[in-house]
Amino acid sequence: MKIIGSLTSPFVRKVRIVMAEKKIDAELILDNVWDAETSIAQFNPLSKVPCLLMDDGGAMFDSRVIAEYIDTLSPVGKLIPATGRERAAVKTWEALADGIIDAGILVRLEKTFRSEGEQSTKWLDRQMQKVHKGLETMSNSLGNSKWCHANQFSLADISLGCALGWLELRFPELNWKTQYPNLATHFEELSNRASFKQTAPPAQ
Repeated sequence: MKIIGSLTSPFVRKVRIVMAEKKIDAELILDNVWDAETSIAQFNPLSKVPCLLMDDGGAMFDSRVIAEYIDTLSPVGKLIPATGRERAAVKTWEALADGIIDAGILVRLEKTFRSEGEQSTKWLDRQMQKVHKGLETMSNSLGNSKWCHANQFSLADISLGCALGWLELRFPELNWKTQYPNLATHFEELSNRASFKQTAPPAQ
């Protein structure tokens, strides 16, 4: 299998961490979706990464779908509960973490593609409110627990770690580590895992 993606995408990183934790190998094919020479649309009509290219020639996207699929390929270290409320709880953590990233990306796009005079302060404030509210919710949900869900490492922790890592990379001015020390502690512990070390984005 092959993964089309970038080294800085938190969604690509999530999939790569899932694969590392599941002991499944896949070749990473680097592609910048904003480059004129990108070929991602050949595999994903939405032109987004990650995209998983399977051995039979099929393509799969997006990160939530790929992560769930990869978790079914090996019984090693199940990351998503099979059914019921437990499964929904882990997937809700993933949705929250992904939503924080989505809001942050919209802020970056607004600031990147519009001049300062054309930027919508109302729009930027609305998206950053989602980021801050998301962080608050994650902090409250984590509390003093070792893991995001139940008593074991799961996709919830991977999703949280990828979101926090991306904020650290793209929004270093945010004071979330001081404001939410339990998130900072959990992030530090996650960052020491081999799967997180192997997929750490390059410094910008």
